[in-house]
Amino acid sequence: MSFDNLLIVAAVAAAVPLLLGFVPWLPVPGPVVEIIAGIVLGPAVLDVVQVDETVQTASLLGLGFLLFLAGLEIDIHQFRGPQARSALDGLVVTVALGIAVGYGLQAVGLAKNPLLVGIALMATSLGLVVPILKDAGVAGRRVGQLTIAGASAGEVTSVVLLSIFFSERGGALGGRLLLLGLLVLFALAVVIAVHGAEHSMRITDVINRLADTTAQIRVRLAVLLLVGLAAIAAKLGFEAILGAFIAGALLRLVDPDAERTHPQFHVKLEGLGFGFLIPVFFVTSGLTFDLNQLTDHPATLLRVPLFLALLLLVRGVPALLYRSTLTGRETIAAGLLQASSLPFIVAATQIGLAVGAVTAANAAALVAAGLVSVLVYPVIALQILPKDPDAAAPVPAALVREAM
Repeated sequence: MSFDNLLIVAAVAAAVPLLLGFVPWLPVPGPVVEIIAGIVLGPAVLDVVQVDETVQTASLLGLGFLLFLAGLEIDIHQFRGPQARSALDGLVVTVALGIAVGYGLQAVGLAKNPLLVGIALMATSLGLVVPILKDAGVAGRRVGQLTIAGASAGEVTSVVLLSIFFSERGGALGGRLLLLGLLVLFALAVVIAVHGAEHSMRITDVINRLADTTAQIRVRLAVLLLVGLAAIAAKLGFEAILGAFIAGALLRLVDPDAERTHPQFHVKLEGLGFGFLIPVFFVTSGLTFDLNQLTDHPATLLRVPLFLALLLLVRGVPALLYRSTLTGRETIAAGLLQASSLPFIVAATQIGLAVGAVTAANAAALVAAGLVSVLVYPVIALQILPKDPDAAAPVPAALVREAM
């Protein structure tokens, strides 16, 4: 087993935040730079790094951890009350628009599988939206709550739909829905078991005693939950990312007060993910990015602004349903933030390529559109959002550095 390629990938992962740290005024998300660095170092340009077995394995773990941390951002409390109804209404519009766009693209010969393209356009980078709203001082206001609820709904739905309709193992839809039910039942069993363990003073005392020692028991149990649910999802015929996402959401559900009772726990998980595994996934995504599809075919390059506009249509337009409770500027900002998406698009196109559901041209154009969306839409949204006089002025470049 060679570590030469992984060494270069790790060097890129370390260099990117250092580079961006020297230019804090530059509003460029770290993952975007990591993907671009992968493109430059990969076969498309310099061809100095190859995606060997070691890099591929670390990348898959990074994708799983990325979805795990995305699930950890899902707050069940966001799906209660009036904002939940507005977010769910927006989700219905998003799904309808996504499917309509997919079949429309297929009708004009621009989509091989309409569902794959439609689903790829349904997600929002929740890990990007939450810190932006917090740093802007509006996360606790109605615009923040509606945007987070809408982003959460889009994230959950897109992951579930991708896992149901697209898997290398395939299978009938009815059978897959039944298997999804079994996965949910298993997840509920985990919740019941954890709640039962919480009532045991002995178990609680042992976990608290081992949490901040070399045992790092909370982190180990979280990794066990992640790997376990990912493995079960794969055994049931779904993509492992569904299990990883559910694991994160379950952890948030059974341990909702983690940031207050043991604040270092989530920091440790983010350190493991963003410190190593997730950057490897983004750099590897760049290494496997088919740049020639964009540079050699002008028609493919023209699809980038098309998909960028369709992201705004599918994810941004549903924010108009918030107009009854938000100002016009807040509604536009919410739509732009909901249309910011990159990690899920990368994951969806990789799965689509593996199962033959998306062309290389569309995969390249979708990822490029995702790159532009997280570069442009959040910056515009921050300029539009009404400023909170009691909040510190947000620093656009810092908002998205490690948040995706």
